[in-house]
Amino acid sequence: EVQLVESGGGLVQPGGSLRLTCAASGFTFDDYAMSWVRQAPGKGLEWVSSKSYNGESTYIAESMKGRFTASRDNAKNTLYLQMDSLKSEDTAVYYCAKVTTAQAMGPMPYDYWGQGTQVTVSS
Repeated sequence: EVQLVESGGGLVQPGGSLRLTCAASGFTFDDYAMSWVRQAPGKGLEWVSSKSYNGESTYIAESMKGRFTASRDNAKNTLYLQMDSLKSEDTAVYYCAKVTTAQAMGPMPYDYWGQGTQVTVSS
């Protein structure tokens, strides 16, 4: 059974940082690209980042470049999202998602999602 479990969300002040973690199991993690996707209150899903199967390629949404960094540790079957210089508009539920292919240069078809972790940026 495929499982994706996110953690690391919380309440942070503007300008602060958080590191999200996604623990994966039930599939061969290093065969697939992985993504982060978020959903702000009252809005649709927004692609955040994608990481290729081997971690060599990373794509970040334009509005988050320079602030967010995605990484993965295939030995630990774990995906990370380091978020710095957080803004109120980053408030959202953040999901990790398994891509159906090894490479992902942007939003891609996903076949599994985690339950999400809430990130709230507020003073």
